[in-house]
Amino acid sequence: MKFTFRGVRGSIPSPGPHTVRYGGNTTCIEVRTAGGALLILDGGSGIFALASALPPGPVAAHILITHSHWDHIHGLPMFAPLFMRGSHVCLYGAADASGNGIEHVMATQLQNNYFPVSEAAMAAEIGYRTLAVGERVEVADAVVTNAEMNHPVINLGYRIESGGAALFFSGDHEPFHNPYPAGAAEHAACQAVIDQRQTAIDQAVQGVDALIMDCSYTRDEYAAKRGWGHGTFDGAFELALRCGAKRLYCTHHEPTRSDEQLEAVFADVMARFAGRLGGLQVLLAAEGMTVALA
Repeated sequence: MKFTFRGVRGSIPSPGPHTVRYGGNTTCIEVRTAGGALLILDGGSGIFALASALPPGPVAAHILITHSHWDHIHGLPMFAPLFMRGSHVCLYGAADASGNGIEHVMATQLQNNYFPVSEAAMAAEIGYRTLAVGERVEVADAVVTNAEMNHPVINLGYRIESGGAALFFSGDHEPFHNPYPAGAAEHAACQAVIDQRQTAIDQAVQGVDALIMDCSYTRDEYAAKRGWGHGTFDGAFELALRCGAKRLYCTHHEPTRSDEQLEAVFADVMARFAGRLGGLQVLLAAEGMTVALA
């Protein structure tokens, strides 16, 4: 199995001279299973670059959507295979808080007020699979399981296993925080829910060859961003170490951060964790980076 980063920025595309090295497209990861099947993690603006890199002609693709915030789906209508007769595209994701299935994501994106081309004009065969939290599904020759991450909307993290290798991709994820002070009546009940959800995430991450995590903020920045639903470098490092991941890829880069600024904050956290990393390898995700998992 191998994967290629096609978009690594969070919140909004940020192309330009200051983001050339790591890229300015929003979240999208191309995954090729051991058998060569195409799985796509999220449909940010990077999915356009992915489509451009595919061989000519129709394709079979499985698109796993973490959640419905714009930066993770706004590239979907520009995925060229959707307009090719003979293409088969299936979208997977969770229902929203109102119970609408994953097909609602595409329908909303393609409303006439927001996009000029309706789904009816697309020539591909398009299917949908709404996933329950924790559900295990077979996708081509891969096994995909999910865990609910911490975000303002339902947001799935995906574990993909194929050919004896495993990766986990978080989408967006904020460290859990108990808002009630110790001793308050609500504290224990809230902490029990947090512990249960963290255990489910840890189990999904356990022993993966590659952990791909939302690292939007530094620990100093996070205090002003609490509740926004995004992660920290420190939180991702702790998760990787706790769960025995072999490699950690930091992604969902803050869109206002230049390449130089991104490398500076990364160097700082690497220095602070240097004595604890052991065999854990940590890298900054960059557009075009391809990783083969043995």
